Amino acid sequence: MTSEVMARPRRAGQAADMDLTDEMYAAMPFTRVLGAQAVAATPEEVRVRLAWTPERCTSGGLLHGGATLALADAAGGWCGFLNLPEGARGTATTSSSANFLRPVTGGAVEAVARVLNAGRSAIVVVVDVLDERGRLTARVTQSQAVLGGVGS
Repeated sequence: MTSEVMARPRRAGQAADMDLTDEMYAAMPFTRVLGAQAVAATPEEVRVRLAWTPERCTSGGLLHGGATLALADAAGGWCGFLNLPEGARGTATTSSSANFLRPVTGGAVEAVARVLNAGRSAIVVVVDVLDERGRLTARVTQSQAVLGGVGS
């Protein structure tokens, strides 16, 4: 994911004409197609939610792994962007490693992204995808190249 067009989200309590989900859609148009909803976005943690629907499923009514990975990539990319070093203009995902741990057959999932390491040329983010009961359904570790910063 390239997030160089992403506007820096406002902080909690800060007024704006556009809500957080609309900001996410403007920065990452695919998140609208996916049906994701922004929950929170700070440098410490980004949360993005996706409801289970039959259209997002694979056989047996299980939430498709691609939907889960797309959600995790969006949350991880946003988190990486919020942790850019001074002078950088964006990030691009260079690798993503996913472990799917529990099937999702209803309700919704929430991707919770946190930075493991924010360097000058690369950022590593871990994204936990949780079901509505708070159970871990997937864990994604993502590496992102820093664009336009020192060493790029």
